[in-house]
Amino acid sequence: MGALIWLASYPKSGNTWMRSFLHNLFRNSEQPVDINEISDFCLGESAAQWYRRHTDQPLNELTPEELAKLRPLVHRDFTTVFPDSVFVKTHNYLGESCGVPLHTMEVTAGGIYVLRNPLDVVISVSHHFGETIDEAIEHLSNEQYMAGNMDSHVFELHRSWSTHVKSWTENPSPQLLVVRYEDLLRKPRKYFKQVTSFLGLNPPPARLERAIRNSSFKALKAIEQKMGFKEKSKKADMFFREGRSEQWRDVLTPEQVRRIIGDHYEQMERFGYIPDDYRDAVPRKEDAV
Repeated sequence: MGALIWLASYPKSGNTWMRSFLHNLFRNSEQPVDINEISDFCLGESAAQWYRRHTDQPLNELTPEELAKLRPLVHRDFTTVFPDSVFVKTHNYLGESCGVPLHTMEVTAGGIYVLRNPLDVVISVSHHFGETIDEAIEHLSNEQYMAGNMDSHVFELHRSWSTHVKSWTENPSPQLLVVRYEDLLRKPRKYFKQVTSFLGLNPPPARLERAIRNSSFKALKAIEQKMGFKEKSKKADMFFREGRSEQWRDVLTPEQVRRIIGDHYEQMERFGYIPDDYRDAVPRKEDAV
């Protein structure tokens, strides 16, 4: 039995990139691994088939309390899949649902949390969920936000971007690595090496370089264009759309930028996401109380 390593993020913040990097690292193939095989390497916490093992009722007929009670059972099932560490993707915030933890710590070894500038997240969210930018801004500030359709995925509890980030990062732990999407883009060798070191791995430089290259945005986009990607939303044209940082400067209006900063000032300040040219122009929510 293996202990769980959570690969956590708010949606559209780099979770798939991290999973692809680790998949390529462990497979050590000369060619990029098909992204559609990623669920064989990294389990999905919300994948409905795991929950159906523990109930005869249709999942859409379960109450939130009944569904919450299944989660610890599912997480223990995950530990039987591989004999060593078991990677599990999660978009849930680090908290509880109906009094039950969304992540079962008794079977957890640790986690990697990837976060991304919400000014860019909001653009990716708008494309993925088929929302306008203004709707996506509301999405990121919605403290009750949940996602899932019960046919393929049970509900995930995201809450707001700020609550999600705070829940995972406010209590530093040697069992949790926090990494920014922008740092992975800017210095991939340094920060992906940090990931491997956190996991107790010391891959040869050539193997690390190959994994980084085979999980690059260019490589992932090429695979999706050729083979499709089963995690793509039906509301989006492509899953791998741009993959760059600071695209918000070309897309968002100044008023939209100010709204996002006003909604998420504290966590954006913590992680260096407030642009210098907006620093003095945004009233924080706490200032209005």
